[in-house]
Amino acid sequence: MQVSVTSTEGLERSMTVEVPADKIEQEVQQRLKGMVGKVRIDGFRPGKVPFSVIQKRYGQQVRQEVESDLVRSSFYEALEQEKLRPAGTPKIETDASKADALAYTATFEVYPDVKVEVPSDMVVEKAVVEVSDANIDNMLDKLRKQRAGWEEVDRAAEEGDQVVIDFLGKIDDVAFEGGEAKDYPLELGTKRFIEGFEEQLIGAKAGESRDVNVSFPETYQSEELAGKPAVFEVTVKAVNGPKLPELDDPEFLKALGAEEGGVDTLRKDVRQSMERELKQKIDALVKEQALDKLLEANPIDLPSALVEDEITQMASQARQSMGMQGEQEVTDEIRHALEDRARRRVALGLMVGELIREKGFQANADKVRARIEDMAQSYEDPQAVLNWYYQDKSRLSGVEALVLEDQVVEWLLSEIKTENVSKAFDDIMQAQ
Repeated sequence: MQVSVTSTEGLERSMTVEVPADKIEQEVQQRLKGMVGKVRIDGFRPGKVPFSVIQKRYGQQVRQEVESDLVRSSFYEALEQEKLRPAGTPKIETDASKADALAYTATFEVYPDVKVEVPSDMVVEKAVVEVSDANIDNMLDKLRKQRAGWEEVDRAAEEGDQVVIDFLGKIDDVAFEGGEAKDYPLELGTKRFIEGFEEQLIGAKAGESRDVNVSFPETYQSEELAGKPAVFEVTVKAVNGPKLPELDDPEFLKALGAEEGGVDTLRKDVRQSMERELKQKIDALVKEQALDKLLEANPIDLPSALVEDEITQMASQARQSMGMQGEQEVTDEIRHALEDRARRRVALGLMVGELIREKGFQANADKVRARIEDMAQSYEDPQAVLNWYYQDKSRLSGVEALVLEDQVVEWLLSEIKTENVSKAFDDIMQAQ
């Protein structure tokens, strides 16, 4: 087998492979002989079909199968021979001018050579944050709002209130299907209705009627309504304000698992949860800084095939997170929106992978379990989460990859300087 490789542009390689005619013929003959005694052809007794007949009937078909198989096998043999690591699927073109021999050219990208250097002056910031009583009070207020009920109020409606309304929608003074409802509870500010609808009800009082003027979006699901202006005749039947539970309300405490210890236990549990989330956030920000600085110091030439695969995967994950089914074509708009993040993820994957190999890091079983237990703490049934991961090797391998990445970051932080910087709790938790 003859192999020649040329570099075309960047990481792209063009590899020409030629398989000798005698190897092809030998494989063809071997397969045809293996058919003797097995094939059935009309006019011949079972197992008595002459080899010459088999050769004439099946020779061309077997040759095509042999050549197809040899392309695959010789391609990987050639890669091993030339010590090449292809990134992505190769483009293979056969050379029809070779009458007897099998010749083809495979064009593909290769993985880059990655060498990671840690700059001696590399520094990252680590936030020093205290969870104050005021922070806990704010969190308790959020928890109360999440479990708020409604009570009727004698005032004008404000954003965050619930209005109970009757409405009738019209286009050109004609009511349209689906545009009417009675006693409909609408929370102002949730943006559940057409843009501009909820805003025009702010300031309304119970018993008041208003005409709400809106326009349906051009992309509205109903073609009959899309892009058209409409008027909704709205009657406000009641205005309800949020009614927050008291901290010592038994039902509120029970919902948060603090019915036995009361408010003191609730505050303690909330503090522990906030401190755990804060630590995770600080660690994530330090990790992101460190890896970004390492990437900046070690630019990597990326195979476009890997970047494109990452974009496709990210787009698919985004669709799944929104509850959308099926595949969608990755448009230029989607590609443009995701490309920078995809390139970062691919570059980090190559760099982290090289450090794992170079340093000999392994995913210790105890560290994997500790990582899962840490993730499970924010769920109602941590043991169920633990079981879920250990029931599927693919899920477990995902955590193992995170543990290996953590080891890389731990090693990196031991090699660089870390500066402590005082920060406010809210600033850290809201940081992107």
